[in-house]
Amino acid sequence: MEDDLVARIAAHPQYRQLKHRRDRFGWTLALLMLIVYYGFVLLVAFDKDFLARRMGDGVMTLGMPIGFGVIVFTVALTAYYVRRANAEFDALSDALVKAAQKELKK
Repeated sequence: MEDDLVARIAAHPQYRQLKHRRDRFGWTLALLMLIVYYGFVLLVAFDKDFLARRMGDGVMTLGMPIGFGVIVFTVALTAYYVRRANAEFDALSDALVKAAQKELKK
């Protein structure tokens, strides 16, 4: 019975749409993260003078807040993914399972 339910869900058009939307969203966020992370790494590799530029009279350089920004961006991106997954994708998944179980009982 469980295998039949899995097969029904996998063949369901709503599942295919959900999977496509979730995959597209995940790859978009992954691409954004790669751009930010590797952008910072490339900046470290090829423009050290820019990152070593002091901010004011203190010891803080531009590299410190930019590096911190990469970390904050990562946390914000994760929070955004979790929020959307909990609000949208989980609800769609639950509705899909209920619809498949309902069809299975028929």
